[in-house]
Amino acid sequence: MSFPQILHHGAVAGVTGSCHQLQMDAEHALLVDCGLFQGVETSAEGKAGANSLAIEFSLAGIKALIATHVHIDHVGRIPYLLAAGFKGPILCSEPSAKLLPIVLEDAFKLGFSRDQKQVERYLKLIKQRIIALPYKTWFSLVDTAQLKAKIRLQRAGHILGSAYVEIDLHYPETGEQKRIVFSGDLGAPHAPLLPAPKAPHRADTLVIESTYGDRQHEARRTRRQRLEKVIEQALANNGTVLIPAFSIGRTQELLYELEDIIHRKNTANQPPRPLGERAGVRWEAHTRLQLDWSSLPIILDSPLASRFTQVYRELEPFWDSEALQRVKQGRNPLGFGNLLTVDSHGAHLAMVNRLAQTAQPAIVIAGNGMCSSGRIVNYLKAMLHDPRHDVLFVGYQARGTPGRAIQVHGPSGGYVELDGERYTVDAKITTIGGYSAHADQKGLLGFVTRMRHWPSDIRIVHGDAAAKVALAERFKAYYEQAGREVRVSIPTGSNTAEAQ
Repeated sequence: MSFPQILHHGAVAGVTGSCHQLQMDAEHALLVDCGLFQGVETSAEGKAGANSLAIEFSLAGIKALIATHVHIDHVGRIPYLLAAGFKGPILCSEPSAKLLPIVLEDAFKLGFSRDQKQVERYLKLIKQRIIALPYKTWFSLVDTAQLKAKIRLQRAGHILGSAYVEIDLHYPETGEQKRIVFSGDLGAPHAPLLPAPKAPHRADTLVIESTYGDRQHEARRTRRQRLEKVIEQALANNGTVLIPAFSIGRTQELLYELEDIIHRKNTANQPPRPLGERAGVRWEAHTRLQLDWSSLPIILDSPLASRFTQVYRELEPFWDSEALQRVKQGRNPLGFGNLLTVDSHGAHLAMVNRLAQTAQPAIVIAGNGMCSSGRIVNYLKAMLHDPRHDVLFVGYQARGTPGRAIQVHGPSGGYVELDGERYTVDAKITTIGGYSAHADQKGLLGFVTRMRHWPSDIRIVHGDAAAKVALAERFKAYYEQAGREVRVSIPTGSNTAEAQ
């Protein structure tokens, strides 16, 4: 049997459950990510899914886990991996090392136990396993007479701490050398807060995501203008804009963009006025003919998102130059005056009732991003029937999730099932794809074509079937035009395939 080989345990039937195994030789393997499945998506063999989370593959020889970033669809099954007997380290970037325990604490409470002593023992174990790696620095993973393996993390621009992984393999007995790159989730250029990802120097084999492999995003200026327009239209109707968003990444980017919109509106019009009580339940009511941006409540209704936002502030040195310049100007992109946070469950229910029963404009950001659980569900139940309100999607909605059902059927007056009950959708439904934290087709192609030495083997994962096929065809066309050889494959199962 020749090595290296790659087995795909997730993100082959869709975009969730990312988990890939690199078998470096007969005795040494590593995992890249170990994430939760969402909606109807399953593992490569269909054994694991949203309702079946146990690890179904052998852990023999797996020496380490690399976490490309801390989104739940990339790290959410780590508690189950540990329960299955995984003993190795968890390697991640320095920002991810601060964020990961928060994510895994939440995953443990949801899947295993809320007993505080058990949670504390589990978190102690997690922190002992984490090895934080600086970006751009090689880390030796295996050093034997038969195999020398090292890894390096590079900024991926997806969320704070996200990375793509370069793995260098050297087989001294044969002199063979291979470089394998796992993209993780690549970010879009000009994403708020984050430097854009730079392509690696080279790769022999590339495993690349394809979430938006069949489409292009809007320009940042265009999407910001659309965001302003959606907000103004909804609030002119005395309605609420509901934005389902995952607690980490998308939420912080939205806050960053909203702060800038409000800052520009206030600068152009009048200085901000006090918003009123900051308890997250009440604010001043103003009668207006025009939208008063200075007192528009931006409601962050997610304790987990609030924790992540605080850590994002602490990780300010990892922000991009634009964000740091705003800080120098005295602005607080993630803690501005209009921002209200809702922590307790009682305050959350009060907020839902107030917004549903009164005509006070507001913007609500709540998890989760695909409307399959979390506080956003209560808002949807209370407000989907009312045409005054808007649901604004700014991220991908996986097949089988309520978010996808609302996105597809809502504009035509359809319905969605939430917790087993049917809710008619009369609220306006809007999607702004430009706010995706994922690279679009142009970005994914550029990740390869900007390499000095293009990969000869490309494996496309983490996308719907149409997106994968479209991206594969574009890669083939680029290589043909450049007169280069390439093998482009779309894995459909966990069967091994030689990395060439």
